[in-house]
Amino acid sequence: MSDRIKMADELHRRGFSCAQAVAVSCADLVDVPEEILFKASEGFGAGMGTTDGVCGALTGALLVMGLKKSSGNLENPRSKSATMKVSKAMLTNFREKCGGAIICRELKGLDSGKMLCSCPDCIKHGVEVVEEQLT
Repeated sequence: MSDRIKMADELHRRGFSCAQAVAVSCADLVDVPEEILFKASEGFGAGMGTTDGVCGALTGALLVMGLKKSSGNLENPRSKSATMKVSKAMLTNFREKCGGAIICRELKGLDSGKMLCSCPDCIKHGVEVVEEQLT
């Protein structure tokens, strides 16, 4: 288990959302202050705050990827296609690791009664998909 996964687990135990735990634990990969990542990912937790959206761990991972891959060039935004390609690979990988789902409600089994992936495991997989692309 990587140090980032351990850190993300600890942050989640301290009250960080899944998105915040993943994003903050990967701060070293994007050279963005942890506080900024914490704030930027706050609304993504619990499936965009409703359990009906994409898992917060995955959105935190995708936030990190965008920060790493985007050129940040407002006048000539040409990095989008390459970033989306990596994001799609991350999403596919995350889905495979998490029993075939990316929606929080489905992962938690809120309708089916069958949990596919716990929050701690989603957080672990979120960090893994970042590390697999960036380390």
